[in-house]
Amino acid sequence: MRKQPVQDRAQRTIETIFDATAQIVDEQGEAQLTTNRIAERAGFSIGTLYQYFPTKEAILLALIHRGRRRVMDEMQAALARQVAAGVPPQQIVRERIRMLIEAFGSGGVFKRSMIRLAWRMDHHENIMQAMREGAEHIAVALAQMEGPGLRPPNAATLFVLTRAVMGAIRSASLEESPLLGTRQFEDELVGLAWGMLKA
Repeated sequence: MRKQPVQDRAQRTIETIFDATAQIVDEQGEAQLTTNRIAERAGFSIGTLYQYFPTKEAILLALIHRGRRRVMDEMQAALARQVAAGVPPQQIVRERIRMLIEAFGSGGVFKRSMIRLAWRMDHHENIMQAMREGAEHIAVALAQMEGPGLRPPNAATLFVLTRAVMGAIRSASLEESPLLGTRQFEDELVGLAWGMLKA
């Protein structure tokens, strides 16, 4: 972003730009996305848009970063509640995987188009950083779980497990697999994770 929104009005402008961007991607596809179309849909002049973002790619990257940050924060809060409440580890694994599938795979139709676009842009360094951060969040969650029959996960276990789960979700999203959102897909990922975590 060229400048960070400080006032409420500026923050509302950013949100409107994000909403307009997501709507165009959903309704017309990524190929039709231009800064002029975004500004028109948002009801702003192109100059207003350029005050905050130099390109459509900058808008997309900021929108994707915001979405991933929200998901990570929600997942961390959920983990803290689950650990404090003494939720069984296998249930924590299932709920964590369910949240990952919803956030980075299935979503609603509107979200799916943005999710696929985010995965296609994952060659950008900040997207790769977000993926590494997401994997680290999962690793932290797994390391905090204790219970009979669990082995302490080592660095290799955590790396392979987090990349396997996120890789499967990524592939299913990009391939528009009908498995996304099904109990069968969730069960297989839970089985994979639990199989690697059991003593």
